[in-house]
Amino acid sequence: MNSPSNVSDLSPESPAVTEACRADPSTGPAADAPVARTLRFETDKGASRSTWFAAFLLIAIVGWMGSGFVLPSEDDAPPPLREEPAPVAVAVEPSTAETVPQVFRAEGQAEPDRDTLLRAEASGDIAEVLVRKGDDVDAGEVIARFDPTTNAADTNRAEAELARAQRDFDNAQSLLERGVATVDRVTQARAALAAAQAQATAVQEAAKSLTITAPFAGRIEELHINEGEFVSAGSEVGRLVDITPLTVVIRVPQQSLTQLEVGQPAVVRFITGEELPGTVTFVGSSAAAETRTFRAEIEVENADGAIPAGISAEVVIPTDEVTAHFIAPSIVSLDTQGTLGVKTVNADNIVEFYPVEIVKAQIDGIWVTGLPEAVDIITVGQGFVNVDETVAPMSAEPN
Repeated sequence: MNSPSNVSDLSPESPAVTEACRADPSTGPAADAPVARTLRFETDKGASRSTWFAAFLLIAIVGWMGSGFVLPSEDDAPPPLREEPAPVAVAVEPSTAETVPQVFRAEGQAEPDRDTLLRAEASGDIAEVLVRKGDDVDAGEVIARFDPTTNAADTNRAEAELARAQRDFDNAQSLLERGVATVDRVTQARAALAAAQAQATAVQEAAKSLTITAPFAGRIEELHINEGEFVSAGSEVGRLVDITPLTVVIRVPQQSLTQLEVGQPAVVRFITGEELPGTVTFVGSSAAAETRTFRAEIEVENADGAIPAGISAEVVIPTDEVTAHFIAPSIVSLDTQGTLGVKTVNADNIVEFYPVEIVKAQIDGIWVTGLPEAVDIITVGQGFVNVDETVAPMSAEPN
């Protein structure tokens, strides 16, 4: 059986079927069967109403949106302008510059004005010791004596030899005058006499060395001899120190050396609590190789010897005077370049910034330079305002 070449050709609405039905009704579909029809949107009865409604709605929206351009608004008042913000309120405090002394401060150590070792100038046994360690002595006071026995014998021998040499010289001189002696004999006698005189002088000096005396007034800090002890010449027998006055030694940095000079007054505060005036007596001219600092000495009167040597001390030396303002550290701020400064308010309530330099620091505040003689300093709110900004200043509350 031959299959149709195209199913669509047998559809009820195809021209072939239609023509066949017309030619032979018996060959077509049943008479009472409904004829199949294809429905389209354009042929739907409700489609036309939807199309017209959509078109009307589109026209209405476009017209409403364009009405703002065609019909002006009845309210012609200009839009409200944005109000300028009110100036920031800051607390200010008037400040007047004062004269502040600049000082050099250094830590130092008290040293004796004079400190020397006592040495024996002769050899022998110690006959007596007249002082004890810790005693105060005057210049020339006897500290100890050697046993003079040996020196006494040397003295007698030297004196006898000197007398003999003197007689020989006198005899030779007398014989020469009478023409009996020769000049050579007189010369020999004169040489022997000179030698005897030198020996006598040496014995006398040795006698002086038998006594150990204080070279200056001070205190016996150390004493290493006892009675009956043998001491050789040159041996150390004690130590003598003079702490009236005291000498306070400090080290001065290179950058501060030009601030000091001999004769400047100073204040010395000792670690024991005493505070005494002093005077700069020495400023070194050669730096220490290890620290590159210079030695300086300050003399302090210590007439009663109450302050011992060796204790620590703080030295304050006035060097100059500057005009500065006293402010709290919290007032200081930084500008955009990182410069340390203070913000102020001028007569027109405009913020200004002045770079400052700290010249003195205290527990309760700092002294700074760089501000005008009299100025209103912002004490509260300086972190919320900028330079050239107008502010509403008010007096700071008293502390």
